[in-house]
Amino acid sequence: MTDMSVRLAEATDQPILERFWLLFRHDMSEFSGALPNPDGTFRSERLHAALTQADWAPYLLTGGASPVGLAFVRGLTAPTRVLNSFFVVRGARRTGIGLRAVRQVVAKHPGPWEVAFQESNVAAVAFWRRVAIEIADDAWTEERRPVAGRPDLPPDTWITFNASAGARR
Repeated sequence: MTDMSVRLAEATDQPILERFWLLFRHDMSEFSGALPNPDGTFRSERLHAALTQADWAPYLLTGGASPVGLAFVRGLTAPTRVLNSFFVVRGARRTGIGLRAVRQVVAKHPGPWEVAFQESNVAAVAFWRRVAIEIADDAWTEERRPVAGRPDLPPDTWITFNASAGARR
């Protein structure tokens, strides 16, 4: 998929982001064990924050005329930005769109970045390590941190990098 773009989501994109959020949380439930709410939805605090909080930026990923994913950034005014949520629909995965999308999002907010993932998500482990290498060469770190307020879950793996440290486009 060569025709890919990332743009700040608008109010009219909210229904798309809500649908993608359900798909994203469904995918992540494999690793977290989270079950849907009684109405079939999943927890959506991060979605709500991305759409309403000034320190967040919701991005919509598109491939041609089709929406293909989302990226939520938090900490826009903090010393380090966090790629809080990232999702690409299955039909667009393994096409390079994810790496290109992360590069575009990071380029919009240069400086220090962090992203968390679950070690049990083998595809995410490989993807985020590749992202770190592509953006920061060998100037990135990885550490495991407990999930706040969730001692029942294994620690998240966090990758930290600086978008200006050897960034490649």
